[in-house]
Amino acid sequence: MSIIRPFAAVRYATDKTPDLSRLLSPPYDIIDEAGKADLLARHPNNFVKIDLPHMPPKSAGPPEAYQASRATLDRWLAEGVMVRDRQPALYVYHQLFSQDGRNYVRKMFFARLRLEPFGQGSIFPHERTFGGPKEDRLALTKATRANLSPIFGLYQDPQNEIARRLERELSPRPLAAGTADGVENRLWAVTEPAAIADVTQMMEPKATYIADGHHRCGTAMLYRDWLVQQEGPLPPEHPANFVLCVFCAMEDPGLLILPTHRVLPGLKVTADVLSGDPRLEVKELPVQAPGAAIGALREFGPQAIAMLEPIKRRYYAVRPSRPDLLDPLEPDRTPAWRRLGLAFLHAYVMDRIITPKLCAGTAPEIRYIKGDEEAVKVADEAAGTAFLMQPTTMEELRAVCGAGDLMPQKSTYFYPKLASGLVINPLTP
Repeated sequence: MSIIRPFAAVRYATDKTPDLSRLLSPPYDIIDEAGKADLLARHPNNFVKIDLPHMPPKSAGPPEAYQASRATLDRWLAEGVMVRDRQPALYVYHQLFSQDGRNYVRKMFFARLRLEPFGQGSIFPHERTFGGPKEDRLALTKATRANLSPIFGLYQDPQNEIARRLERELSPRPLAAGTADGVENRLWAVTEPAAIADVTQMMEPKATYIADGHHRCGTAMLYRDWLVQQEGPLPPEHPANFVLCVFCAMEDPGLLILPTHRVLPGLKVTADVLSGDPRLEVKELPVQAPGAAIGALREFGPQAIAMLEPIKRRYYAVRPSRPDLLDPLEPDRTPAWRRLGLAFLHAYVMDRIITPKLCAGTAPEIRYIKGDEEAVKVADEAAGTAFLMQPTTMEELRAVCGAGDLMPQKSTYFYPKLASGLVINPLTP
């Protein structure tokens, strides 16, 4: 059961600053030194000031860095830069954006989600993730006693009933709005008790799959456990038993998944090496650009990947000669996982051809690149090989998650990223 609750958010006072464009920031973990400086140059009260007190991201800083975030948040509240809402609400969040000439609206909502260990209740990671330190986020949570940024959760709702129920409560003018990185962000507060009760009830039987923010979810559990050690058992409805989450239906028309490509730096994989394997089909593509190569993969099926041959400078489509290639090789994985193009790339092309034949049994270094042209550029600069992927489809994601399996690492890039700074979830009663 996905147990959600409304909450009274801390947020920028939109009566003073109705346009939040200069105050919003990207997720903390994709910001570098120059990016942070640019955000603060736009406005000294940009959200990055409290969300990223120490650089580089994810690295633990000195205690005074996190204390400075707490002091800044307290000052903003005292001066009216930020306010805390008086009524608990579900906060509806829409992102309006364009991609490849099409316009999209991704419809979501903020709520508190009751914490559970991954896979033991209704909260599941959707893909395998890299381990990473949580000390930085835990120190920030302890100092501010708040979730400054949310996790991103997906749920199944084929008829989009929850989004439609929330839209009945929306006024023409949003509570807050701001444009960041070309994406328009709009926020409404739904305080109507009947609407909150309806959505809470509709969410209860659903599972929540973490699309982004696995480490933030883990940090929230660490913070809850730390607080129990400090104060003793918490009441069931204590805010620390929950984590701030943005929810989006898997079936939402604006939920766009872009691919993450793979580059093997310093390693030149030739078409001859791959075509020498009888269980592979390798075909040259009559294209000159990476985007065209990815588009051409459609006729080769969902398991097909593209490779830019670094010596001949030609694009090739690579796919298994039989779709069940991985069935005997990966018997512990589900059939849905074994039909993924990324599973084919990693479990067969990487593990069973490139690693033993070109790397003397040691797995190659892999760089994960979001844009296809950027992947080709990185491969050229690193004298390596680029593998270009088709986007993961929502049908593939649902099939793998529904079977209780996990997507491969870096298999989904949900575009656009959520904006940081729309709402803060206080962790004090």
